[in-house]
This record gives sequence, C-alpha cells and structure tokens, in this order.
Amino acid sequence: MSKSAVKTGQKGVVSSYRRGKHLQHPNQVILVFSETKTRSEAAALVGRKVKWTTPGEREITGKVLGPHGNSGAVRAKFNTNLPGQAIGTPVFLL
Repeated sequence: MSKSAVKTGQKGVVSSYRRGKHLQHPNQVILVFSETKTRSEAAALVGRKVKWTTPGEREITGKVLGPHGNSGAVRAKFNTNLPGQAIGTPVFLL
C-alpha cells in the first residue's frame, strides 16, 4: 500500500503509551487504525500527520514514527505529550 493509497481522515484509536514490562514512555503512543491490518500497511503510514482533539476542542498534532507489531498498529509522537485521558479516544489521519 503506497502513501497515496492511504485515505486522509482515517479514524484510529489511541491504544496505549509505548511501554515495556517495567517502563512506560509517555512521549510515544500506540495508535490502531481500523483499515490497517498488516505491518506493511502500517509502514505506509510512516511520516503522516495525526490529530487528536481535546475535550476543550484544542487540537494536538503528531507524526507517525513507525509500525508497532505485526497487526497494523503504529507508534506516534505528538508535539505535546498526550494526557492519560486520551487513551481509548479517537485520532484522525491528516
């Protein structure tokens, strides 16, 4: 899947912070998009911008860094770290 084949406005969900067994990295989050099912489809999203909207209608933008695992999840870094309340809420691909 090429970058041009990826639809803008695609909806995803903030799944979790990037973490290991003993350490959590709040500067990176794991995003799951409904239309990406494989690692190669997730790799096509690398470099794309994403947007998360706060309950107060403020927008925080970020960038997809790379795929996470083999099921289509991606890692993203936002300009301002996302709060814990963002987990489970929607994000949009720009």
